[in-house]
Amino acid sequence: MTTESKDYYKILGISKNASQDEIKKAYRKLARKYHPDLNPGNKAAEQKFKEINEAYSVLGDEKKRAEYDQFGTSPFGPGGPGFEGFRTYTGQETFDFGGFADIFSDIFGARTKAEPHYSRGPDLIMGLELSLEEAFSGVTKPITFNREAPCKVCNGTGAESSKVCEDCNGTGTSKTQKGFFKMSQVCNSCGGTGRKITKVCSSCSGRGSILQTETVKVKIPAGADTGSRVKLKGMGGAGIGGGPSGDLLIEITVQPHRIFKRKGDDIYLDLPVTFAEAALGAKIEVPTLDGLAAVTIPPGTHGGQRLKLSGKGMPSPKTGARGNQYIDIKIVVPKNIDNKAREKIREIEALYKENPRKGLY
Repeated sequence: MTTESKDYYKILGISKNASQDEIKKAYRKLARKYHPDLNPGNKAAEQKFKEINEAYSVLGDEKKRAEYDQFGTSPFGPGGPGFEGFRTYTGQETFDFGGFADIFSDIFGARTKAEPHYSRGPDLIMGLELSLEEAFSGVTKPITFNREAPCKVCNGTGAESSKVCEDCNGTGTSKTQKGFFKMSQVCNSCGGTGRKITKVCSSCSGRGSILQTETVKVKIPAGADTGSRVKLKGMGGAGIGGGPSGDLLIEITVQPHRIFKRKGDDIYLDLPVTFAEAALGAKIEVPTLDGLAAVTIPPGTHGGQRLKLSGKGMPSPKTGARGNQYIDIKIVVPKNIDNKAREKIREIEALYKENPRKGLY
């Protein structure tokens, strides 16, 4: 930094490696101490207040802070690219401090923006179990659930009749001025609704919602998987003050299948085959989600060998393209072998000249 540069870190009383939270905390403390409205007629306090505002406008912005650390205050002085200007406080002016709003609201105990007088209702989550076949083809199922629904008599407002609030003229906000700051806050008379209830709704007793049982049909798209969700818009909890209802989220669980295993859009099947089918090869039928499909077992197939049926897996919910079905060969060895079968097996083994354990030792 140059010798004539202002030391913004020193002005805020912080170290050069201070975090943004530490910068904001230091600024809040000094702003409370030197604010002109809290020090009427004190020119020194007014000047100090300008300095800490200037310092915070730079250090409180990551990009400006980086430029300041590299070049000093020159980019932010009069005529510099980072200069935003400062106006002389006369006691009659009002300013919009933008990014400073949340800090000044802390100083004066008031918000610079009024909160909305209504709010969206909560989302509801409901679980739904599907079989793998249902997830494969897609299904429409009726579901029954309880929810706080908007009262139809008062449209969720809680009022059978109401009138415009005379204190805020229906705006839901009241404006105050502290020094040179103009602020809006929620009207205390109507709670920000802009209207005053003259007669409470007899149907919901002023709550704006009624607990009721709903039955709706939910369409589950083909390819749904465990953890996927279907949204029913507006079927969640009732909003507050006439606000919109939340959504109902249907969370899918696909039950394990008796013979199939699923990984993403692919399906896996363990296929038992006999020694003869594996050794000599065979054409057999295997189950798929579409029904039976013919598969050729090549001669000399080993246990654990994997075959593929392209396009026989689950459909993608996004593209509709189907995954594959993989068949893992499991050679089944007979458990009960009589003497005649033993002799035949020994005859076959005598003809088998290869050593299956070659290379192991």
